Amino acid sequence: MSSLSRELVFLILQFLDEEKFKETVHRLEQESGFFFNMKHFEDQVQAGEWEEVERYLGGFTKVEDNRYSMKIFFEIRKQKYLEALDRQDRAKAVEILVKDLKVFASFNEELFKEITQLLTLDNFRQNEQLSKYGDTKSARNIMLLELKKLIEANPLFRDKLVFPSFKTSRLRTLINQSLNWQHQLCKNPRPNPDIKTLFVDHSCSPTNGARAAPPANGPLVGAIPKTGVFPAISPFQPVASPSPSALGWMTNPSPSLPHAAVAPGPPALVQTPNAAAFLKHPRTPTGANAVDYQSADSEHLIKRMRTGQSDEVSFSGSPHPPNIYSQEDLPKAVVRTLNQGSNVMSMDFHPHQHTILLVGTNVGDIAIWEVGSKERISHKTFRVWDVSAYSLALQTSLMKDATISVNRCVWGPDGSILGVAFSKHIVQTYMYTPTGELRQHLEIDAHAGGVNDIAFALPNKQLCIITCGDDKTIKVWDATGGRRLYIFEGHEAPVYSVCPHHKEAIQFIFSTAIDGKIKAWLYDSMGSRVDYDAPGHWCTTMAYSADGTRLFSCGTSKEGDSHLVEWNESEGAIKRTYSGFRKRSLGVVQFDTTRNHFLAAGDEFQIKFWDMDNSNILTTIDADGGLAASPRLRFNKDGSLLAVTTADNGIKILANIDGQRLIRMLENRAFEGFRNAPESVNTKPQIGNALAAVTNVNSSLVSALERPDRIPAAVSIGNLAAMDNIRTPDVKPRIPEDGSDKVKSWKQADIVETAQLKALRLPDPLSTGKIVRLIYTNSGVAILSLASNAMHKLWKWQKCDRNPSGKCTAVIAPQLWQPASGTPMTNDTSDGNPSEESAACIALSKNDSYVMSASGGKVSLFNMMTFKVMTTFMPPPPAATFLAFHPQDNNIIAIGMEDSTIQIYNVRIDEVKSKLKGHQKRITGLAFSQPLNVLVSSGADAQWTPRDSLSAPISSAIYSCDGLLVYTGFCDGAVGVFDAESLRLRCRIAPSAYILPPVPSGSGPYPMVIASHPSEPNQIALGMSDGAVHVIEPSEVEPKWGTPLPQENGALSLPLNSSLCNPASEPASR
Repeated sequence: MSSLSRELVFLILQFLDEEKFKETVHRLEQESGFFFNMKHFEDQVQAGEWEEVERYLGGFTKVEDNRYSMKIFFEIRKQKYLEALDRQDRAKAVEILVKDLKVFASFNEELFKEITQLLTLDNFRQNEQLSKYGDTKSARNIMLLELKKLIEANPLFRDKLVFPSFKTSRLRTLINQSLNWQHQLCKNPRPNPDIKTLFVDHSCSPTNGARAAPPANGPLVGAIPKTGVFPAISPFQPVASPSPSALGWMTNPSPSLPHAAVAPGPPALVQTPNAAAFLKHPRTPTGANAVDYQSADSEHLIKRMRTGQSDEVSFSGSPHPPNIYSQEDLPKAVVRTLNQGSNVMSMDFHPHQHTILLVGTNVGDIAIWEVGSKERISHKTFRVWDVSAYSLALQTSLMKDATISVNRCVWGPDGSILGVAFSKHIVQTYMYTPTGELRQHLEIDAHAGGVNDIAFALPNKQLCIITCGDDKTIKVWDATGGRRLYIFEGHEAPVYSVCPHHKEAIQFIFSTAIDGKIKAWLYDSMGSRVDYDAPGHWCTTMAYSADGTRLFSCGTSKEGDSHLVEWNESEGAIKRTYSGFRKRSLGVVQFDTTRNHFLAAGDEFQIKFWDMDNSNILTTIDADGGLAASPRLRFNKDGSLLAVTTADNGIKILANIDGQRLIRMLENRAFEGFRNAPESVNTKPQIGNALAAVTNVNSSLVSALERPDRIPAAVSIGNLAAMDNIRTPDVKPRIPEDGSDKVKSWKQADIVETAQLKALRLPDPLSTGKIVRLIYTNSGVAILSLASNAMHKLWKWQKCDRNPSGKCTAVIAPQLWQPASGTPMTNDTSDGNPSEESAACIALSKNDSYVMSASGGKVSLFNMMTFKVMTTFMPPPPAATFLAFHPQDNNIIAIGMEDSTIQIYNVRIDEVKSKLKGHQKRITGLAFSQPLNVLVSSGADAQWTPRDSLSAPISSAIYSCDGLLVYTGFCDGAVGVFDAESLRLRCRIAPSAYILPPVPSGSGPYPMVIASHPSEPNQIALGMSDGAVHVIEPSEVEPKWGTPLPQENGALSLPLNSSLCNPASEPASR
């Protein structure tokens, strides 16, 4: 059955349920086998309707399908048998034994004999195993718990336990849409048509004096499907452009308003008629009535409810908790100051290369900055490419006053093209190459007067340019050839901004004018669909949240009153007004959104932040002063950086912790040097959220991680299967010899006393053996350990006066946390592999809700709140040696194996999607790169070989969260802190400094694993060989490890050839 037919069954199930056809609903569930209704199943079991229970189950599985199914049927029939014995109905019991239970005798003869012997007892509770059997009701409830576990574990029930999420009365809505579409095609449409049947297509009967409608197959209308053909509602074929009434929130414009003049355009730009409406009350008068199906509530057609998607994907239908944000996620630290040289009018970050910033100025210049290196990698001054090709009005304007300003500059959706709107007539587009070069593409004489805004859109997958201007129009242009496709007229004042967007298959444009009017347009000739008043009634811009589910606008009145609001799309009304603006703003306030959670606006020489869900201002910052009165601002696409304009014609770049990490990585790296760097040059992998460094991977991929903004292609996650059997060469990082490169040297300070640092041994009343894995939670408020006996322990810090953030610290002792049930979190262990020697691995989901772990046996997935095992998979051999969650989908897991392979596994469907080969030895590290959509791996193919003699072998190592330090554990108990750039030793921490009472060096416990804090680069946790866990930080006197000194000879350095960047740190092979 096709996927559309399957979805049709779900629509019918919903319809039957809403119409109260309960028995029919369950019969269709059973016969289709698409949805297992657990509630109905529970009701039938508790009622003892055993025939219905088995009949319903039979639609999904049979006794012999698998061991889960066999166990399910056995438990049901056993309960039926015991109930017959309990009411002394031995004839019925014998019947059940012979007809129902005998089938299991071939699988377990002894068990069948034991069940048969129950017939000989006066009370079957005399059997020891059944002595605790209570009454029938309690027994059924106990059995139900077991059955639910078996059903959830049974692969035949996967994806059948959760009903798909869609709007109520969806089938009625689709019928309404179909009828409206049919009504549009009527040659003689009548208002308020009387729909009497659905068995044939609707058609209005002709009336006297009726005028024939124009031909339907015009240049902007696709082929009209034949009547009665199902593909007419297919989402895969372009169909006729829908009438406004079919779209609910869009109605025919008033006859008094001019219609849009439409340039001949391709049918590809028309819209499909299957999208729901989202603005309810258009002020433009309605020209034709919509058709409604029988008594169906018309709200299903004209009201769109907004829904958003979770960042996390749940397991077995269990919802994740919502993402929790804090002010620390806001970019507030100034990390760069750029000198543009002229007043900045517009900025936009590249959609994929998060440190590339496009800037437009008041003198018509555009520039592209690499904010990491502070280098302006491209610069174009304004000039008209061909003056003679343009209108006399433009030529005259330029002769009178050659001054021209950039009103808006913006990147295209994939970052390969950018557009610039100028203050006089012109729009220019450039092609952007991966090397940073700008190539002239299009120059368009777009509007009479200034072009006030420009945007890109993809109506029906065709790239278009949207512009608006002083001539009160909005225009749509083909982005490839510059041909005008549409012109929308209807505003009575210059159009200030445009905001193209889409909902399902409907593409539309919001526009605002300087008289405060907001209008909405489809890509057709039907005029504006809505007419609203923006708060302030002057200059307003609109923007959606990143996920496209929430609409905001920000504007300033002529009197200087500013308004930031969220719109209720269902009602076309203001949902929330955000407070915090001064009485009179000193300019038009600009705003931006980020992370689907925060709003920012520039006002009063400051940046003001709001939580989208709270009308009160969240916080304000002045970015160390010097900002413009109403500064322009722009977030990069992941919200880690914020560009804001200054009063001295500059730009400040603000960063959160992730942004600071990104900037430090790119620090002091010249653009040309990295653009032309040979692949053999040593490159350090991106730290970010990476889980491991690279030791055996194609060198071009390493370069891609290092400089994603200069690499045109990367290995896609979707193409991982194509990498099977590819053997890639080892990348041997180059460590310069002493004196060959200019590097930093550090004072090799020994920290030997407890007073020289802050150290804390975490409370633990029970010894659990060696700590083999250690990891901080992503939020930085807890530490999770895995011991050699396969047991996990979790320490959580609490908020208090001495620790207001609640983050991990060596100053306050945490609590050894356990759920109320007291259930320990213990891994499965392989029978043939002692736990002491098992290959242990651990990984946390993005929101810290789930932990995935293995200790040589099966991989276990635990709920972090309850410590319960949600599922196990991938039994050895081979054993799992490294684990990584996909950053966007917790159901996708990369598993590094002992046999050197990597398996991409989907937990939800219990299936290995692809198997990657390329390493020679076991996998030691895996890292997903979310911006590049690639997976990087490292293996035990190469080991650490210290160039200088060391006092003891290395036991473990890891990067700090900002990538500037390398922490190294030694088998004598010492910890070394190295500079990551040069691998020069900054300081050595002796075991006497953190182990109490002190023990002689080399004879006591030593760090088997090291974990680095996710946001504090100078804090680490040590997992010890005696089962202890220590947290270590620098002292208050020396807040950082080591002191920089002039370069000295003889500094200790290590060639780095193995995995360092592991949040779940791993002992080095020795």
